[in-house]
Amino acid sequence: MEAYATYLVKCSGPLIWQTASAGTMNASVDDYVTPGDLINNSDLEFGHGIKIADKGPIALIAGKLISKGGKISISSSSEGPLFPELGDIAIGQVSRLSEKVAEIMLLHIESKDNGHKSLPAERLSADIYVSEMVDRFIPSAGDAVRIRDIVRVKITQTEPNLKATMKGSTSLGVIHAQCPPCGHELISSDKKIDFNVSCNRCNYSGFRALSTGFGHGYKIPNNSQLHKLNREGERWSKDAESVLGHDGARPYLSPLADFRRGLIHRNPITTHSRNPNKGPKNNRKMYPAKCTLCGDSTEVPFEPTLGKPLRCRDCLTKIQSGTATKTELSKEREKLNSARDKLQKTRGVKLFVGGISYDVSEEELVKLFSNYGKLKDVHLVMDRETNKSKGFAFVTFSRKKDANKAVRELQGYDLKGRKITVKESDSNARRNR
Repeated sequence: MEAYATYLVKCSGPLIWQTASAGTMNASVDDYVTPGDLINNSDLEFGHGIKIADKGPIALIAGKLISKGGKISISSSSEGPLFPELGDIAIGQVSRLSEKVAEIMLLHIESKDNGHKSLPAERLSADIYVSEMVDRFIPSAGDAVRIRDIVRVKITQTEPNLKATMKGSTSLGVIHAQCPPCGHELISSDKKIDFNVSCNRCNYSGFRALSTGFGHGYKIPNNSQLHKLNREGERWSKDAESVLGHDGARPYLSPLADFRRGLIHRNPITTHSRNPNKGPKNNRKMYPAKCTLCGDSTEVPFEPTLGKPLRCRDCLTKIQSGTATKTELSKEREKLNSARDKLQKTRGVKLFVGGISYDVSEEELVKLFSNYGKLKDVHLVMDRETNKSKGFAFVTFSRKKDANKAVRELQGYDLKGRKITVKESDSNARRNR
């Protein structure tokens, strides 16, 4: 804290009241100063340990005034840790999520004048409330950010605890995010309204409160328009509304929460009764199904997926209590395996092909892989901006044995001077779990 004393100063005119430091007045080079001391104005610039206040330059730390490199600064060996100030821009990682608050662990502090600060040794965390994330109503903090996201925020409160915001500037928001299902780096996307990020490795798409610097590290590119993908102030699309507050409200339950609910089992559409006599009522849509354990007809609150266990109420109770017999479980497992085999024949077996030379075309990949069996699809991944190959592709075979043969014989194959990598796609592995 800067301590000040009031005293009289006589100058060429009448007496005036001034507020000045309790320490040395108008210190010069080689003088020892303490916090709050006034520094003599000079033609040189002011550097480390000196701040320009209303009454002139003052010392922020104790030490000796030195002149070096055209700057006057304070040399001190007992400098205390720097703490975030109001208005500072911080870089942090989302470490914890609740329904209404995201906690971020501070990694770096950018001062208000685009300088940089070293963080103290202690761990510092700041809270971002859901209302401070984006200029649109969202029911949950997990609808705008996810755990492990890197965000740029502005400090809005320092005492008694740190608080921050991602609103007020297009540079604030998520600057890096990972795909919840597979961990791959997410990219910005405008393919689906209100789903502004997607994954090149799997079919994940979602929403993040994006900064204009998303995908560019700490830098803010000139004339970036990424913030428009946030659609601030706009009404959410129906597709986005159906998942808001469902997956997003509970991402902390499981890293794969949104993938499992959003992509394998669609979220049930919830409607609210407008009958004033009955009050609000949740009408959950039910889907007809057959219990995979006993075979009886039942209903489930999600769209059934082939090869996934579906139990009626009685069988679910037996599973949870551990009273289901080994014979029953064995028969169910046979049913599920048979269903997965049928599903695999329909979908085919997808292979990931990496390390592809940039001048290899999709037609060349078709010619190479068709030697090993019937193909359902070949997709060479291209960069949307440059329209050039990214060096990897996905090849889908109709039969698993053909895919296995291609993996065995083409792994490490020299294709136009580069050895390619061929393996089963991660999406296949997830389906077979």
